[in-house]
Amino acid sequence: MANDKQISDLSLIDQKRINIRKIKNNIFYSILLLSILFSILVLCILLYQIFSEGIKWIDWDFITSMPSRSPEKAGILSALVGSIWTIGLTALIALPVGVGTAIYLEEYANKKGIFYKLLTINIANLAGVPSIVYGMLGLAVFVRFMNLERSILSGALTLSILILPTIIVSSQEALKSVPLSLKEGSFALGMTKWRTIAGVTLPFAIPGILTGSILAISRAMGEAAPLIMVGAAGYIAFLPSGPLDSFTVLPIQIFNWTSRPQAEFQNVAAAGIMVLMVLLLSANAAAIILRNKYQKKID
Repeated sequence: MANDKQISDLSLIDQKRINIRKIKNNIFYSILLLSILFSILVLCILLYQIFSEGIKWIDWDFITSMPSRSPEKAGILSALVGSIWTIGLTALIALPVGVGTAIYLEEYANKKGIFYKLLTINIANLAGVPSIVYGMLGLAVFVRFMNLERSILSGALTLSILILPTIIVSSQEALKSVPLSLKEGSFALGMTKWRTIAGVTLPFAIPGILTGSILAISRAMGEAAPLIMVGAAGYIAFLPSGPLDSFTVLPIQIFNWTSRPQAEFQNVAAAGIMVLMVLLLSANAAAIILRNKYQKKID
């Protein structure tokens, strides 16, 4: 009887512990849910404010006109072309270098060596460095030391360094996800290591690589601080024709409009934000389509 009572007491204690854990779990779940709902609510309020103020100012003249001191005549063409130039060059520079570095680290480097450990630790740490620091680095190295002046190329190289850690880390994780059996099967058929990487490893890892690249390019597209440091102008009344021309980008042009005293420029800035969002979503959509295409081939 005593043993039965002890067992009963223990079961009651266990049940109380389970109930306490359930209560804690529900509280924690509720806090997280409220945090997400609050974030979504704030985002919806911001989007509503932007669209309600900016939709009236978007027309073909706004897209095809240059910036102006008058809000009625202000356009976004030079900033739009500058953003396309800058992001295009950034992607051309950062993607091959980032993916190539990830391939070296995962397929060729000695993972037990000190060099590999130092390199991976520093890459992970660089992902958390503030963007303004990369801007100062770009100003010192690309603008002054390499004499590239305050050009599109200087801005693209600076943004490339900014997003390289993200691309490298995400590409490494994508390469790690490739099943070892696929590589061993390729080697068993007599393929060299490079042919195995190019024909087996990379095609399987491309969806994951593109996912990380989407996030990295999206971050670069919205950056303003590093480009201000390397000399992106707040007002450009001409279209850049090459990588060594002066430039401005959408985030800087929007910031310039928001700092103007006229209330109408706030609405023009909202219209500029809408254009930036369309450009960002278009780039993301293109990358997602490519990712899904390669994912279907793998499946």
